[in-house]
Amino acid sequence: MLKLLSSLSKTVYASFSLTILLFLLLFFLNDGFAFDTIFWSWLCRFIHVVVAIMWIGLLWYFNFIQIPNMSKIPDEQKPAIGKVIAPAALFYFRWAAFFTILSGFALSLINGYFYDVLTLSIYSGIPKHTAIGIGMWLGIIMASNVWFIIWPNQKKALGIVNCDPEIKVRSAKIAMLFSRMNTLLSLPMLLSMVAAQNLY
Repeated sequence: MLKLLSSLSKTVYASFSLTILLFLLLFFLNDGFAFDTIFWSWLCRFIHVVVAIMWIGLLWYFNFIQIPNMSKIPDEQKPAIGKVIAPAALFYFRWAAFFTILSGFALSLINGYFYDVLTLSIYSGIPKHTAIGIGMWLGIIMASNVWFIIWPNQKKALGIVNCDPEIKVRSAKIAMLFSRMNTLLSLPMLLSMVAAQNLY
């Protein structure tokens, strides 16, 4: 067990294997399953939740842990954060945002309410679709912030892209402000998605 848990890749593979076994157990206890709309909807929802946890978890890590504590780290240790930890976290952060939106689109297409959620259910008047639509639009805004504002500015702030020192400082501030904006939108977005499960 120690050997398994000492390796992240082995731990992830083991978790994936346990997930498949649990999936088979649960579905076969329910008289099996078919590769139908219900299965694909479930699979997309599962992927959507997993990547969303990664995305929002990293958003909150940046805003609750990294940013507030950077001033407490001695200057000689800051390069470890800027050169190693932050770029790795930003890689998972931006791709988790992308796959959260992609899996959300796929889920709404499979379930047949893509148009309703895009238009916030103005035409059909279904509260569940309106709630999902609000959450989806908030997610789209947040993912756009990640890819088109936070990441380009973080590349400058972290020195991945060469720039003048004053641009570096300004870029760090812009990235932080838009990260805070995403933190601001994260709870309303999550509320909309969770509330949708209790609406009709």
